[in-house]
Amino acid sequence: MLGYIWQYVYTSFLRYWLKWLIRQATGKCELQRICSECKPGATRTAKAEYSLRSSKSKVLRGALETSKDNLEQCVDQIMKEKNVKPQKDPQFKASLNICLLQITGYSSLYVSVEDLRKEVFSADNLEHEAMLLKLWDLLMPSVKLESRITKQWGDIGFQGDDPKTDFRGMGLLGLINLVFFSENYTMEARRVLSHANHPKLGYSYAIVGINLTEMAYSLLKSGALKPHFYNTVQGTPELQHFHQLYCYLAYEFDKFWVAEEPESIMHFNQYREKFHTIVKTHLQEPDASLTLTVSSKN
Repeated sequence: MLGYIWQYVYTSFLRYWLKWLIRQATGKCELQRICSECKPGATRTAKAEYSLRSSKSKVLRGALETSKDNLEQCVDQIMKEKNVKPQKDPQFKASLNICLLQITGYSSLYVSVEDLRKEVFSADNLEHEAMLLKLWDLLMPSVKLESRITKQWGDIGFQGDDPKTDFRGMGLLGLINLVFFSENYTMEARRVLSHANHPKLGYSYAIVGINLTEMAYSLLKSGALKPHFYNTVQGTPELQHFHQLYCYLAYEFDKFWVAEEPESIMHFNQYREKFHTIVKTHLQEPDASLTLTVSSKN
């Protein structure tokens, strides 16, 4: 209760006067100090985001929802609002511009990912079907698929004879992630599949992959991935960056699973949560970067 009262008093009164005093002493507004004192990345952008969100100015708060096309104009408005002179602080505009690209880009990325998650896999959609067959060809190049509906799908970790039923939770997003990993990290994906088909330590490759898509999605939705994207993308995070993040999770989870040597797949949820906790803990580090370090095809 006391903590809540202190937070209210600080944000409502003390923060404003403290900022005013520091500005009088340094000649710089809070955003200027953040951009000059913090190196580019998660720390700078997160502090800039908090500063904008906590501001009493509609101009500054509105910057969090500006479009990419209006971003430069928005930065100019902030500089005018805070009386920042370009000749006195020539780096400020570029630094704030990058922060806003990352902040607004994260929100746009979530919308794009959510749209793919909501898109239902349809066997009547030729693009969807082609993507599914491409997944088979990438993972099982020397084995011909006997028919579209077949028990063979179990060889790459689907539950039934028709994989479309397994995409219900994550929609088209789950399939796109699986294909992206297999296409851009083909050798690694096949190696992970071989581990998944191990007689003792095996697991359902595709089902676990879709489960990891859900993990990536939930981390994005909660904002937990902001440190990663703010550290690794010096601009607007886009769908390919999310798919790259998925590749990291797919590769690292396999390493984690093999190292843990679970007694059986029946303990999957337990180990999944343990891995999830490791990832979330890593994301709390200032220099967090969930980047797959193996060589990519591209």
